[in-house]
Amino acid sequence: MNNQDKKVVTRFAPSPTGYIHVGNLRTALFSYLWARKNKGTFILRIEDTDKEREVSGSIDHIIESLEWIGADYDEGPHKEGPNAPYLQSERLAKYREYAAVLIDKGFAYADPYTEEEVSEFRKLADEKKEAFLYRNHRPEVTEAWDGTKPLRFKVPTIKRWDWFDHVYGDLSAGEEALDDFILIKSDGYPTYNFAHIVDDMEMGVTHIMRGQEFIASTPKFLSVYEAFGATPPEFVTLPSIMAEGGKKKLGKRDGAKDILDYRKDGYLPEAMINFLALLGWNPGDEREVMSVEEIIESFDIDRIQRSGAGFDEKKLGWINKEHLKRLSYEQQEEYIEKFISENIKSLPTYSNEIIHNITPVIMEHITCGADIIKMEEEGNLSYFFTQPSYIKDALCFKSSKLAEDCKYEKLSEYLTHVVEILSQIDNKEFNKDNIKEKLSSYAEEVGRGDVFWPLRYSLSGKDKSPDPFLLAEIFGKEETIKRIQKAIEILTN
Repeated sequence: MNNQDKKVVTRFAPSPTGYIHVGNLRTALFSYLWARKNKGTFILRIEDTDKEREVSGSIDHIIESLEWIGADYDEGPHKEGPNAPYLQSERLAKYREYAAVLIDKGFAYADPYTEEEVSEFRKLADEKKEAFLYRNHRPEVTEAWDGTKPLRFKVPTIKRWDWFDHVYGDLSAGEEALDDFILIKSDGYPTYNFAHIVDDMEMGVTHIMRGQEFIASTPKFLSVYEAFGATPPEFVTLPSIMAEGGKKKLGKRDGAKDILDYRKDGYLPEAMINFLALLGWNPGDEREVMSVEEIIESFDIDRIQRSGAGFDEKKLGWINKEHLKRLSYEQQEEYIEKFISENIKSLPTYSNEIIHNITPVIMEHITCGADIIKMEEEGNLSYFFTQPSYIKDALCFKSSKLAEDCKYEKLSEYLTHVVEILSQIDNKEFNKDNIKEKLSSYAEEVGRGDVFWPLRYSLSGKDKSPDPFLLAEIFGKEETIKRIQKAIEILTN
């Protein structure tokens, strides 16, 4: 029975050596999507055999990252299943068991050489201008492996390997790719090249999503499967995620952020899934904004592209904004409130009603929650909750043709007339369209800039803000008139 006849089983097997970034999470996501598409099993397995590089808290961070985007694993830490345990450091007995099988078959041996001896072998190969191959120095007679020395794999057959990859098609590599590598180190921990194969066989993994860097090692992996007499899983090599500019692979040194920083900045998990899915895959049509359900329904490993996928944070922002638009009005209000600081929330004027009124304004100007924080830092939120302070000259329209010696007097006169017009509008009809209609004829008569600029500034205290008619509607009749009258006081003093 080949893998195509089996229930689909995928896995995400990260090392706990730091935070997860978009490249790691994209691998996890594609594994998750393929399992869900085929009603299969998605496993989280932690490859924690390199204890020197392990970073405290990384395992919890991995789990939290998957939980954030909703990539729920079926088996893994805290979700014990038939293949437990899911930390490689807790599976050492299993690796020794499989190592014993290879020893019995004659495909593994205790490494008798010291580091100094191996260095001498390398030096000789360099002098001969040959590639160093450990298999050229296999000992004819070896002692029984007792765990105190490294255990090396003895390649069964030195040959050319051919295999199929769902993304790269037919691939092959020759004898130069094969060598006797370490299976288990002298400290008792297995190497990646051995442990992941044992685990994938034990857990029935049918499809492996992996990075391009593993292509070169595939002949070694296939040799191990051959030694065990096992059928290898299907390989799905994902394209690299390229740093902005497209010249090199995105890495932590290139600004690849901790994935949970995006959560902190207010990116929606649905948007992150949408964005990551399109990094190297497309649904076969023009859709760019998709729900998780739509992505799962459309996902196909044979539509994954070979060429590198460019990371574009502006595109992520655009996708996030589109998903924010899909939220209900109430959900948008709740989203905004999460990013309003306690400084504003502690104001006596703060209320849910104001948040309700300004939600469309804020949603129009943001791509994520971090933009709300930035708005507040730049003073573009506080005026919704408190009377702004004014600079007298800032009330004057920059292109005004009013004479310098009477401009304050004239602007005061214009704003006074604006108050008279607004006072005549019924509270129930105090909306932006009606306000604009009532003020427009007067503004055309005396000068639009000399009416609408000081009106806008008197309501916000800012050079840049939403249009004054919308602000007036948000503040309501009483507050709007109060702010204009305060500006008139500034002009007449």
